[in-house]
Formats: sequence, C-alpha cells, structure tokens
Amino acid sequence: MQKMKVFISSVQREFAEERKGLYQHLINDPFLSQYFEPLIFEEFPASIHDADKMFLEGVKNTDIYIVLIGKDYGSENEQGISATQLEFNQAMDNHTDTLAFIKDYPPNELHPKEKQFLNKVQKHVTYKRFNETHDLIQEINRAFVAYLQQKNLLLTTAFDATINSFATLADIDEQKIDDFLDIAIKKRNFPLRKGSSIEKVLTHLNLIDESKKIMNSALLLFSKNPQKFSPSAIVKCAHYHGFRVEKPIPNHQVIKNDVFTQADEAVDFVLSKIGVSVGTRVQSNQAEISYEIPRPVIAEAIVNAVAHRDYNSNGSIEIWLFRNRIEIRNPGCLPKELSIAKLEHDHSSYPFNPKLAEVLYQSGYIERFGTGTGEIFRLTKDAGLRKPEFDLNEGFKLTIWRPEITKDQVDIHDNIHDRIHDDMHDPLKLIFNKTDELAHRLVLVIQGDINRAQLMEKLNLKSRSSFVKNYLEPAISAGFIEMTIPDKPQSKKQRYILTKKGTKLKLKLRND
Repeated sequence: MQKMKVFISSVQREFAEERKGLYQHLINDPFLSQYFEPLIFEEFPASIHDADKMFLEGVKNTDIYIVLIGKDYGSENEQGISATQLEFNQAMDNHTDTLAFIKDYPPNELHPKEKQFLNKVQKHVTYKRFNETHDLIQEINRAFVAYLQQKNLLLTTAFDATINSFATLADIDEQKIDDFLDIAIKKRNFPLRKGSSIEKVLTHLNLIDESKKIMNSALLLFSKNPQKFSPSAIVKCAHYHGFRVEKPIPNHQVIKNDVFTQADEAVDFVLSKIGVSVGTRVQSNQAEISYEIPRPVIAEAIVNAVAHRDYNSNGSIEIWLFRNRIEIRNPGCLPKELSIAKLEHDHSSYPFNPKLAEVLYQSGYIERFGTGTGEIFRLTKDAGLRKPEFDLNEGFKLTIWRPEITKDQVDIHDNIHDRIHDDMHDPLKLIFNKTDELAHRLVLVIQGDINRAQLMEKLNLKSRSSFVKNYLEPAISAGFIEMTIPDKPQSKKQRYILTKKGTKLKLKLRND
C-alpha cells in the first residue's frame, strides 16, 4: 500500500520543536508509519531559491495537510500574507484533507493577523488545542486513527452497530417497542403494526443479527436499563443563575433511561428554566405560548448531541444554562467532510451512529438528515438572537445565546436570581423564572376542561414524568387546578379545570 503524504506546516521559528517531534513520531511509530509519510521544512533541500513556491507545490502533492497555529503570524509577502496562510489557502483550494492544531495562548498575545487567520481556520477545518508536544502527539494519534476509519482503511465496527455479547432479547422493553411503533406509524408510515414482536421490529431496523444477538443501538433505544450496558450514556443538566460555573449549583438533574427519554427530559429541563411569554388571544382563540429561544432550536441541538455523540467515550452529554447562554457539550467530533462553516447551512449527512440516527428519524426526532444545524441558525436569526457558536475543543460544544439583558436588569435582580429581559412583543406578557412559575405557566394555558396530553402540547413538552412532577402536581397541590374525576386519578377520561383560586391567579397574572 502506498503511504499517504502528510505535510506539516507552521511558522518556522515558533514550532520547530513540535514539527520535529511530529516528524519523528510518524516515522518511528510502528502503526502510523505503515500508512503515513511526513514532510516538514527541515527535510526539504537547503539550496532552494524560491522556497515558498516549492512548499506550495509540496502542499499540492500531499494527502493530508497539518497546520500548527500559535501566536506569531510569520514573515509576509508583498501582499501581506504569511507563508503558512498561503499554504493553508492552497490546501483549501485543492480540497486537501486538513487538520489544525492550535496552541493555547491568551488571545491578547496573538498577532492581530494571526487572530484573523485563526478565525478562518476554525470555521473551515477540524481543529484541536494543545499545550505541549506530548499533547499534540496524542491528538495526532486520535485524529489519524479516526481518519483511517473514515477512509475504511482501518476496519472497525461503529459502536451502535457492535453486538453486545451480554445482552439478550429479555433486556428489551416491549412497551418501549410499542411506543416507538405508535409514533413511527404516524410519523413515517412505518410498515410494521403495533404489537409486532420485539424480534421482528429489531430485525426490520437491522438492530439484531442472525443469531439474535443485540446491537448496542437497540439497547440505547429500547433497553429496560440502558445504563446497565452503557453507564456513561446519560445527560447531565445544570442551571446557574450567573454567567459562569459557580457552586452550589442551584438546580441540576441527571437524566438516564433510553435516548428518547433523555432527549425529551433534557429539552423540557431547558424549557422550564428559560423565559416564556403567553399571548392574550387577540389574534386567535387560544393563548399562544412562546419561549425566549424557539423550542425547535433547543430540540435540534439536544437530539443532535444524543444522536451523534461518541458512545465509546466515558464522557456524558452536559447541558449548562447560564443567565446569557446555553451550552450543550458532548463527547464527539465532526467528521472530516464537515466544518463549522458548513454546519451553518443544510449539508450532506455523516451520522456518527447511523443505526441510532435512522431510528430517531423514523420516530420523528430527526426530520431530515443534514438539516438540523442549519435550522438552528435560521430559527435563532428569525428570533433576533445572537448567532450560535460551535467549539471543537475538548469534544463538541454548541453555545445558544439567550436574549440580551441590560446591566441595570442584571443589577436589580441579582439578589433574587430572576431571569429578566425586555417584553418580547405587545400584547405578550413575559412570565419570569420564579420557584412557582411552572405551576403559573400551567394556569395560564388552561381553558375549560382539558386533558394531560393537551396541556403538554400547549406547553410544547414531551416528557410525561417531568410534566407531572414539575407542573401538574405543584399546581394541584397549590389549589390552582383540580381533577374532574378526583376519585379516579389515573382515569383515561381524566381532565383538569381551574379552581376559583386558579381563576383568580390567572386574572392577576394577565393584569400584572
């Protein structure tokens, strides 16, 4: 097999040690040396009259281009462009597979042109950060193994398609299968009927092999206890009142169970912590509810994290809510075919867990492959929110910005930890995040007698358990609403109405 050429580029003076360390590593590593042939400045002939031209030719003829980025911009040509940026531009023009490794320097130490170059690199290619040569070599090892896997030169089975030798059909929850069928039939006209056997459904979804061995994806989707097989397959949610991580954490939740439950409860957790406005029925008979961040934005971000995370990692998905933003982190990475710039638009789909993604599509959690991140950018722009940001350092992080708040609003409400911003639109009235606010939200959307499913739909909530615990039970306990069949709480005909106390509260909330 012909080795792939790897061109290692950087400002010559700044990364001499790192370049040589990488070169020696790729030459001497018994595994990587079978696949890759490194090229660095120091190995080119010394008597070159036009070195820049020769290096550009080297980039043209390379299979993988690696750029090391630090604080120096390097010597510039007559147009004011450094040799390193010229080489990067050449790699982009040739569509050469490119990896960037960024040394951690404080932003104020970077040359102004290096800052601009860094921003360009971060938008267009996969990148990782490092401090020492040892860190750089570790990141190179991970990146090259992933590259070989993506090129099908290193044959491995994706986690979601791997057989779990400890699992049997008895570990699959029949009710979860029926719940999936109920949704998939309505959403995608799924061909199997509700009540089909577990084996038949898993076979149709290609989640089981001929010997009835279960794949990891089936366990993540339908197991009675998914964390028995994948302990780190959880979502951790934390809500902070300020702008940074501070202890004690005011509100946090660890979400387990299957990936459907994780997505539903995580979305509902976020919705319960952000501002919401309720209409006054001026334009329709129903008072419309509107979250400060559109629900589809939050849902797309969380479902993407669940669908595309690296389940081989011991890390978990983490959702952090701050006063001005939401951060969604997962142990994953971008495929080499994508860049941050491409994520802003609809693009081809390269799912990290294709079997898992297919089932999420069949159940309506993913509408169309490759459109999720583009939708996030479109909807946040339409809502007048700041542009979301992606960060590929230490996994995959998406930052969604909340509506702007003024310094006066921050100062006034810091002591009581309220989340406040300007009224969204007249005649909408903003309902603030107070401890009893979720029960108040429920009071505001009740009209006549109404069942649980209708109430959840009005609030755009999906997790029944979260709704009952955080909204319904507190509203009943506070005497704001009551059941129409109180002696049969679990009745399928159960509906809910406002009490006199609830009606009085609703009028007060409307008039405040």
